[in-house]
Amino acid sequence: MSVPSVSRVLVVDDERQLLRALAINLRARGYDVDLATTGEHALAAAAKHHPDVVVLDLGLPGIDGVEVIRGLRGWSQVPIIVLSARDAEHSKVAALDAGADDYVTKPFGMDELLARLRAALRRATPAEEDAVIETPDFTIDLATKRVTRGDEEVRLTPTEWNVVELLVRNPGKLVSYRQLLREVWGPGYEKETHYLRVFMAHVRRKLEPEPSRPRYFHTEAGMGYRFHAD
Repeated sequence: MSVPSVSRVLVVDDERQLLRALAINLRARGYDVDLATTGEHALAAAAKHHPDVVVLDLGLPGIDGVEVIRGLRGWSQVPIIVLSARDAEHSKVAALDAGADDYVTKPFGMDELLARLRAALRRATPAEEDAVIETPDFTIDLATKRVTRGDEEVRLTPTEWNVVELLVRNPGKLVSYRQLLREVWGPGYEKETHYLRVFMAHVRRKLEPEPSRPRYFHTEAGMGYRFHAD
């Protein structure tokens, strides 16, 4: 699957062999590619070229990847996909909390990375937001704040609605536990992950056809949740 128009990708990694391989693969698929090997170079390249998506390693010399994310988020909402050999949960959470949109652990398959990149670009494409999200099992109307299953309304509490709304407004995107807690409960609740477990269990019982095997509201252990409409 090709991108609908030429998109510019900034790839940041200090492993030059991997950097070359990514550049070759991305250019072969029609992307414009800029390369950086340090955090400082990455921030300068982003300011100069305004990429459509950033693919970023965390373990960089000088400014590390998390600081690069914070630097970018100071002025840009460009999608950021983190690539890292750091598979520890705290590294993933730190990157997501700093503002990364997705996370791929090395070693990775090129097809997976390309799929994540296409998804990030789709989410970033300016478009009118759909007011109605339809799934095979239920419909969510963001304008009227109603959820229906067939002709019947599904009653959600205000907190359940706020959790659902944040996830469905970010389809396919990993929304971290901390972001959900901060935006739904407030900044003083960012460590209260048990709140999320309770409310997600309620949401799944009301909306999932098989709550124990979620089809729409997916958990990524230790990190957060994703919503998929199909």
